[in-house]
Amino acid sequence: MKLEILNTLNQNQLEAVKSIDGSLLILAGAGSGKTKTITTRLAYLIDEIGIDPRNTLTLTFTNKAALEMQIRAISMIDSVGIPPLLCTFHKFGLLFLKSNIHHIGRKNSFYVIDSDDVRSMLKKLDKETKGIEIPPKKIASIISNYKNSEISVEMALKNADSLSGDSRFVEESIKVAQIYKQYEEILLDRNVVDFDDLLLLPLDIMQRHKEIAVNLSNHYQYIMVDEFQDTNKIQYKLLKQLCISHSNLCVVGDDDQSIYSWRGANIDNILNFTKDFRAKEIKLEDNYRSTNNILKAANCLISENKKRLGKTLKSTLGDGEEVEVLHLRDEKEEAKKVAKTISKLIQNGIEPKNIAVLFRLNALSRSLEEAFNKEKIPYVLVGTIAFYERKEIKDIISYFRVLVDLNDDTSLLRIINTPKRKIGKTTIQKLQTHAKDNKSSIYQLFKTNNLPPLAPKLKNEIENLFKILETLQDDFEHYSFDEFVNRFEEKIGFLDDLENSNDDIDRVSNVNEFFGLCKDYYKNNTNDSLLDALNELALQSEQENAEKISSENSVSCMSVHSSKGLEFDYVFIIGLEDGFFPLNKEDISLEEERRLAYVAFTRAKSKLYLCHVSSRLYFGGRNDNMKPSIFLKDSNLQDGNKIMVDKNEEFQKGSCVMHKILGYGRILEVNGENVKVNFGGSIKVLRKSFLELV
Repeated sequence: MKLEILNTLNQNQLEAVKSIDGSLLILAGAGSGKTKTITTRLAYLIDEIGIDPRNTLTLTFTNKAALEMQIRAISMIDSVGIPPLLCTFHKFGLLFLKSNIHHIGRKNSFYVIDSDDVRSMLKKLDKETKGIEIPPKKIASIISNYKNSEISVEMALKNADSLSGDSRFVEESIKVAQIYKQYEEILLDRNVVDFDDLLLLPLDIMQRHKEIAVNLSNHYQYIMVDEFQDTNKIQYKLLKQLCISHSNLCVVGDDDQSIYSWRGANIDNILNFTKDFRAKEIKLEDNYRSTNNILKAANCLISENKKRLGKTLKSTLGDGEEVEVLHLRDEKEEAKKVAKTISKLIQNGIEPKNIAVLFRLNALSRSLEEAFNKEKIPYVLVGTIAFYERKEIKDIISYFRVLVDLNDDTSLLRIINTPKRKIGKTTIQKLQTHAKDNKSSIYQLFKTNNLPPLAPKLKNEIENLFKILETLQDDFEHYSFDEFVNRFEEKIGFLDDLENSNDDIDRVSNVNEFFGLCKDYYKNNTNDSLLDALNELALQSEQENAEKISSENSVSCMSVHSSKGLEFDYVFIIGLEDGFFPLNKEDISLEEERRLAYVAFTRAKSKLYLCHVSSRLYFGGRNDNMKPSIFLKDSNLQDGNKIMVDKNEEFQKGSCVMHKILGYGRILEVNGENVKVNFGGSIKVLRKSFLELV
């Protein structure tokens, strides 16, 4: 490792790199060089201390981040044989289960289903289970929360049965628990795991078999975790197991950027880390991204949060331009002003790719699109359908899953009539019912010559399909992947069908790109099975969409959640009105909304524009009395002028208040010295003296 690399670090970064023994929390503010610090620390362990790369483990949340860190770390190491393991938590879980799932009586030939597969399965179960209809996405979310809270099927059923109160809520809870039971039975029966299982099952195995945890802990002597503020309860417990025989755990994160509680992230993990692991804490507060004026607003904003460890970012770039607050009449004026300002920036030589427009709600992008088209501004909406969730890609993956296991009825029924084979819903229903009655898969019905009574042409189509699939299954074992793709296309005619049906040319391109990705995979993993490739693709499909930015030179328009980890010279945040940002919903935490705004502010490098309107059309209704977001006051900014926050201002309808016991709430009505307040769904009438305006 070259000494000059260490010379590029600031004092705190260097201290973090050289602190190798015991637990360490690197509290890294936005733009403070956390990736540089963690990759240098890994290189330092291997190249200066002499730790075998195989004895290190670095965990993060996206494949892109893991790959970037691996490239950067290896570039600093003078000589490395087997590279260190840098991967996502879910990839680590997959690798662990391949070797250890037999400890819970399951075969290692399992495959991973993604969120789209889960929702399809739950939609079917919802229709089959008596009771009110529940959106599959909601059922999936509840079951995911059950798993991440380690609530078993038995516990869920027991809890649901003991509920009282709102009859619809009770009925829904009982139905979801019943679906959860059936869903788990299907996963077990088909030897399938979902994304939550990739974390839950390894934890279960380690807790049941302590010797496995000890052996793994002895192997991975130095563990690092990136974006630690995003970890959930299960990931925290997994880390405890991995450190069962040592305390060499280094976590890097920022409590002020914890914005994923809705998907299970627990901010308490980072807040309590130093106490739970008796860890040393090092703060990285020098910011290399944003100017001081941007950071002053961000620091002021986040300082209003009570639940934080505390740090203050300092710019290394000077003061820069003032933050500009734009107050417009309505959403059309807002979009027009943003578009005109961006048009001027582009005319002055700023590349569109260095500009972003952020919003809390995706629906606010509609007016922007119209204004950008009028001004002829190139733009891209980030967060459209993920590549692996496109229908044609899901269809191909389903074909491959059937080739792995011809008894996989879920995948079979997705592609049984793709391309068209005149096999309709009635025939599919007959096949499903007959298979269920015979406790068999549809393929087994074919093998035992026990298909249900069907018209001769239909029966012939189904029998021919199975014969083709059997042949392709054999072909995969005996041909290179390139040759296999050609044989697949000859026998199935998937691309021909897309081309002949006047489908968007992009769909054909998507399939060709998918085949190309598979070919690359097999070039680099020559001994892997088709099942291994499918499981890798399942990981990709879940993790990579939010960080996919167009390679074209376009203005990026995206939700604030999608912007995390990115940076732009010029950032516009629209919709900064009370009720829109922060959102005004029962289950929304004001502190997390403030952290979300902090993330948005700190995406800007040179200039930050904050926009709010007096009137906004949303979901078909117009509100002509929009109030500026509380975050403008929190940031010490309003309409371009710095102001001091007046804590003694008048109580009024819509104002946010804080009660020392009840927490944060919103005023619904003012009546003299009494106010009616909504505390997350609980309505209270209280005296003003017991409340503080926030």
